[in-house]
Amino acid sequence: MQTGMHLDREHCVSAVRSKDARFDGWFFTAVLTTRIYCRPSCPAVPPKAENMTFLPSAAACQQAGFRACKRCRPDTSPGSPEWNQRADLVARAMRLIADGVVDREGVPGLAARLGYSSRQVERQLLAELGAGPLALARAQRAQTARLLVETTPLPMAEVAFAAGFSSIRAFNDTVREVFALSPSELRARVPGNRPASTPGTLALRLPFRAPLNPDNLFGHLAATAVPGVEEWRDGAYRRTLRLPYGHGIVALTPRPDHIACRLTLGDPRDLTVAISRCRRMLDLDADPVAVDERLRADPLLAPLVDRAPGRRVPRTVDEAEFAVRAVLGQQVSTAAARTHAARLVIAHGKPLDDPEGGLTHLFPSPEALAAVDPETLAMPRTRRATLTSLVRQLADGTLHLGVESDWAEARARLRGLPGFGPWTADVVAMRALGDPDAFLPTDLGIRRAARELGLPATPAALTARAESWRPWRAYAVQYLWATDGHPINFLPA
Repeated sequence: MQTGMHLDREHCVSAVRSKDARFDGWFFTAVLTTRIYCRPSCPAVPPKAENMTFLPSAAACQQAGFRACKRCRPDTSPGSPEWNQRADLVARAMRLIADGVVDREGVPGLAARLGYSSRQVERQLLAELGAGPLALARAQRAQTARLLVETTPLPMAEVAFAAGFSSIRAFNDTVREVFALSPSELRARVPGNRPASTPGTLALRLPFRAPLNPDNLFGHLAATAVPGVEEWRDGAYRRTLRLPYGHGIVALTPRPDHIACRLTLGDPRDLTVAISRCRRMLDLDADPVAVDERLRADPLLAPLVDRAPGRRVPRTVDEAEFAVRAVLGQQVSTAAARTHAARLVIAHGKPLDDPEGGLTHLFPSPEALAAVDPETLAMPRTRRATLTSLVRQLADGTLHLGVESDWAEARARLRGLPGFGPWTADVVAMRALGDPDAFLPTDLGIRRAARELGLPATPAALTARAESWRPWRAYAVQYLWATDGHPINFLPA
């Protein structure tokens, strides 16, 4: 699996004929005779090879005049792993588009965040994906509209507004063009002819590529949960979300073939962003087969991979929040880090109402923390200086941590802050910024696991051995951590 896979016709035809779900999101099959596009795993009888053409994105299919298949719903397939694996312009642009930046700030806003001209961004996206930023954002709006039509009782005018369309006409035209059905016809196809939903709450299914091991993923989120902001309840991880138009609460429950997602939003326009951030937090667009194949090639890692394949990297919905929490967790236990964070939340977080009870606040913003008197922070002076330097730079824009961050540049900026050593910078790169190759050779848990497995235990020697694990060293960290009996490695009872 690699960039431009849609150009490898023989490989694509083979994947379609075998209905291989591993390739969903890597490319799309457009059928010349029916003018329909499908995911590779579509359950329908595969078309003749000469009637297939392959495109790199749903947006490219739609631009070429193909409609989404009503059986396999290719618009809902997991996203391409490319965008989480790479740190180049196209990957960073795709992460921003998924985060709704084009809808909120337009193409000039997208380009400004990336530090390129609008023309350069357009040219690069067209060359690799066959569609520009507006078409890619339009395809995303269409999928959001479908979700709202099928899962909520919202009037169509409100659906159009919430999905990001500028007019009812654009909404109707796009839905008809993409799905070959009107919005009303889409809703009529829902079992029972009407969506069942609590007002303001959406129930969704988040797909992923199998296998997915939920143990360390949800175990880590639950074990490090900050009271008031996060909790584990009735088999679900729940947390509050700060979103562009308001706030939300999400509950995420692991299922065998999907993640059940229940979203309560203050403003429905935040749906696309909320879904994107939850998918990133759970690393749902990863390619576990490619990751595990690379790590399994090391004979000392192979037993760990074979025992529990499909481990993901637990990430975050808010990069700045995670950086603050990484500082609070320096050289203290998980319980102590949660205590420090909970104090900040109670004192400086924004209160909110949780209809189910249990969650009380949004995590404090960098601006709120930058205004805090450092002398009131109950922590050692050196860590206090680290925290205040971090939040000050995050608040004034000197340091920006986001989905579009250049991983190497962000690391360098973090390392320039007082108290930010290699471990803190790399754990932020791994869990906040999403670098799949971030590595923690100085981590005590990693060194202990290395010794037990017969791997080199010194940071330099372990780093040298880990060269063969690239570009998936962040996943190797999860497998090594999982050798320990810490609660982060187990799905809560």
